[in-house]
Amino acid sequence: MQDFNVIIENIAIGAETALSLTNIGFVSLGVLMGVFIGVLPGLGALTAIALLLPLTYQMDAASSLIMLAGIWYGSTFGGSITAILLSIPGTPANAITCIDGYAMTRQGKGSLALFIAVASSFIGGSIGIVVMALLTEPIARIAISFSSVEYFSLIVLGLIAASSVSNSSVVKGLAMVVIGIQVGTVGTDVYTGQMRFTFDNFDLADGITLVSVSMGVFGVSEIIFTVNEMKNRVIDRKSIQMRTMVPSREQVKKITGPILRASGVGSFLGALPGTGPAISAFVAYALETRIAKDPEKFGKGAIEGVATPEAANNSADITAFIPTLAFGIPGSATMALMLGAMMINGVSPGPALITERPEIFWGLIISFWIGSLIILFLSIPMIGVWIRLLMIPFHILMPAILVFICIGAYSVGSSPMDVWLVLILAVIGIYARYFDFPRAPLILGFVLGPMLEDHFRRAMLISRGDPIVFVESTVSFMLLLVSLAFLIYGLYSGIKSKSKAV
Repeated sequence: MQDFNVIIENIAIGAETALSLTNIGFVSLGVLMGVFIGVLPGLGALTAIALLLPLTYQMDAASSLIMLAGIWYGSTFGGSITAILLSIPGTPANAITCIDGYAMTRQGKGSLALFIAVASSFIGGSIGIVVMALLTEPIARIAISFSSVEYFSLIVLGLIAASSVSNSSVVKGLAMVVIGIQVGTVGTDVYTGQMRFTFDNFDLADGITLVSVSMGVFGVSEIIFTVNEMKNRVIDRKSIQMRTMVPSREQVKKITGPILRASGVGSFLGALPGTGPAISAFVAYALETRIAKDPEKFGKGAIEGVATPEAANNSADITAFIPTLAFGIPGSATMALMLGAMMINGVSPGPALITERPEIFWGLIISFWIGSLIILFLSIPMIGVWIRLLMIPFHILMPAILVFICIGAYSVGSSPMDVWLVLILAVIGIYARYFDFPRAPLILGFVLGPMLEDHFRRAMLISRGDPIVFVESTVSFMLLLVSLAFLIYGLYSGIKSKSKAV
């Protein structure tokens, strides 16, 4: 009963924070911007957060996280709009939605598919919120006992897991992690005061900004690749008539079970480092096709094929905050940006955040529900707005976005070097995309690299240079074993897929 009372008190603290007029405005702005960016194919939450990150410098920590989180789960829903109407996923998490969503659009049921996507997203997100509220604090209690030794091994696990579960080979994923770590170490060494990898350029003394890396590697490169994909895609207005939007009672019964199962899958996988909404949606969809009585209907416009991935990716969006807030270890590139935003606002992520700053943690949880309700009640009336947005020629829209990217990069430090870095890193992103190198591990390596180095050096100081300390700790040893298992599994999967291709 005491724990229940504590939860009620914490919810009251969070409600006081999230329900202030200021934060309601920020979560509304974040959600609407997230849906707006999600509707634009190829951009996603990373670009949106990178663009708006400079705006959070003058905001308090709770407001900035509430707004950025709204962008995060808003963009996932926004990506379903283009996935259903154009068969172009706005974000990777919506790729599976294209299969049945676009098939429904071609059958004249595009508005029904959009309604099901909205409802499934809300239910999946709500279940993810409950899981996060119940599990994050117990996990954080365990994390309090961690020293630099355990944190080093945990970061290694996060980096290897992110590389191993990507669609590309593990070797390519690890290569991008190393590049990210290298970029993250540019600047002044905090221990010795020496400038590293700056080529005697004082503009790099403070390091490379997170905004430059994210907008260069993801934003600019995605825009260039998306322009070609948007050619010859036209929306059929007959498929989005409002009178066919609301599902029948029989259809509601069909999607209830898949939504609940997908929400459970997404809540579990979203909390694991390196998985996230895209993998959650794929696994939930694969599971549903296995247990369905008539699996042959999937891929031909099955409503379950829309409800399942949308419920899974939205529940995973929420629970992805669990490792970020409990351990300070982001499980995805977007969570790495969230972690960077917290540090910029003077908030130290990790177990102490939940106990010392409950207004931030619980305010964030309550804001999830507010944002989900905004998506639920505003998305349906605004479908026409998003459709008109998709009809703007890309040769007009994309240059405007590029201008905003340059302004956002320059506004961080008022240095032209940041704009040049965006262009240089964009080249890396373009080559990575062309040669099928995953880019998300680069962002994770950039954010976690300095933390990895810091904890390693601390552990070495404690053990007086003896690396055996990493296997003397039981927790550290187990984490390293799991990391090794992820690495072996990834290498085995890569070899197996290559042998099948041959």
